[in-house]
Amino acid sequence: MAILETKNLNYYYQDADTRRYILKDANTSFEEGKFYVILGQSGSGKTTFLSLISALEQPKGGNIYYKGKDITQIGMDNFRRNNIGMVFQSYNLIPYMTATENVLVAMDITENELPKNKKEVASNLLDYIGLSKTKANRQVKRLSGGEQQRVAIARALSTNVDIILADEPTGNLDEAMEMEIVEILKTLAHEHHKCVIVVTHSTEIADYADEVLLLKKGELKAYE
Repeated sequence: MAILETKNLNYYYQDADTRRYILKDANTSFEEGKFYVILGQSGSGKTTFLSLISALEQPKGGNIYYKGKDITQIGMDNFRRNNIGMVFQSYNLIPYMTATENVLVAMDITENELPKNKKEVASNLLDYIGLSKTKANRQVKRLSGGEQQRVAIARALSTNVDIILADEPTGNLDEAMEMEIVEILKTLAHEHHKCVIVVTHSTEIADYADEVLLLKKGELKAYE
């Protein structure tokens, strides 16, 4: 059963009498335990699609369903806060906080049930994704790009969500670090049964996906 679905999803910009479609009647479904990649050139609407399925923006038409329920019935803020973990190209961490503190901030916001020993959970998550205890206690601005992205992944995981969305998560990393981050995301899907959706222009990352979609001229379809 799909954990996330879009039905006839539309998004466009109005320019006088002309509509420029970023998405037109997009019908997709995503399952737990799978690693998805959505390919598209810069400006194709990949980030817009993530913004829609993460309830950061509302579509111009169509519906988004989480476990069969329209996310507008769940409540856009509630859905985003309790069911979605986001990983960004630019990390979006709080620079003056330590890695552990960045993870704890996310844990304090969610309404999901979490263990009482949050600091221990945060520390274990950072260790799991490859950040030593010493680095976990450093301000994130003193960490490398790859290390900061690991913190961002730990933060996304910390709230015990089902869906991890990543927007060009390796765009600022070298090739070796890119593959390490991709392997972490694959493991989250295959071993921890998360639904992981990555948008990227990189066909190299797409080679590691269970399913690949292409977003081009408003159409979202299987990549061949």
